Amino acid sequence: MAETLGVPESGLVWTGSGTEAIALAVLGSARAAERRGDRRRHLVTSAVEHSSVLAACERLRDEAGYGLSVVGVDRSGVVDAAEVVAALRDDTLAVHLQHANHEVGALQPTHEVSVACRERGVLLHVDACQTVGQLGLTLGTLGADLLSGSSAKFGGPRGVGFLAIGDRGRVDALVAGDERQRRRRAGMEDVPGIAAAAVALTVATSRLDTERSARELVRRHLRARLPAAVEDLEVHGPLADAHPGIVAASALYVDGEALVAELDSAGVAVHSGSSCATTSGRPSHVLVAMGVLTHGHVRIGIGPDHDVTDADRFVDALTDAVGRLRAHTGLRRRPAPQETA
Repeated sequence: MAETLGVPESGLVWTGSGTEAIALAVLGSARAAERRGDRRRHLVTSAVEHSSVLAACERLRDEAGYGLSVVGVDRSGVVDAAEVVAALRDDTLAVHLQHANHEVGALQPTHEVSVACRERGVLLHVDACQTVGQLGLTLGTLGADLLSGSSAKFGGPRGVGFLAIGDRGRVDALVAGDERQRRRRAGMEDVPGIAAAAVALTVATSRLDTERSARELVRRHLRARLPAAVEDLEVHGPLADAHPGIVAASALYVDGEALVAELDSAGVAVHSGSSCATTSGRPSHVLVAMGVLTHGHVRIGIGPDHDVTDADRFVDALTDAVGRLRAHTGLRRRPAPQETA
């Protein structure tokens, strides 16, 4: 796994999940800097990061007095690299930026940001949970000093995450208690799970080219069919420079959770928003930051075995489900604009 990710074997820290790996990257790098006497207390991140990234950054802000700059995105969910660079200050310790957005699939310009970070001595942590084993990447191609990942995202077992650490990266353990993993993460490692994760990554990497092309074909087919099939539906995220396995859309006049339930009864499994926050009852912070429609939202995952026939089946099921829900509420289409004198 270290070879695949472009780090020495000593550069891998095993965690219990991608979420823990992210917390170790954000909080652990701050602890390591403080221990070394580094007085920088400012972080930069984007408004569409995974909730675990935002929560860790906000914890440092609220509990340790760190400054926090949150950079916005465009309507496709893409951050402007120039705006991230402009947010850097003399006291900036780290930038925390995802590779692919977990809800709409937008790929972020991590390598462009990394050039400025290296010039300024700022750490760059890339949340690559959505893309390790799916797009083919290393710390070098992303320009990252720290890279967090999750085994479950590329076919490995749940409960195994990891943090890849480059030459400039330093983290201290979040929990004291022993000297395992070079004092970067206390507690026993799940050795069988790690072995299974390594096999899964090897298999996933061997299939990258063919599976990415196949998923991209299905993704573009869905993006083309959905707006034509369902009235008042908005597809989110960029057409190009996007994760091939994620399509996101919102439909007016329907509730996202009700739509998920309708599709589930038809044998189709999707999420409404992030798979990590579907029960929060709040609109997606990603869609809010993008300034797009937040209600009636579904997040469609395209797996390596899905084809255009599956996509057509989904579109048919979605069309029926939206129609039933709108009929139930008495709303079928966007009201016509009022004429003015």
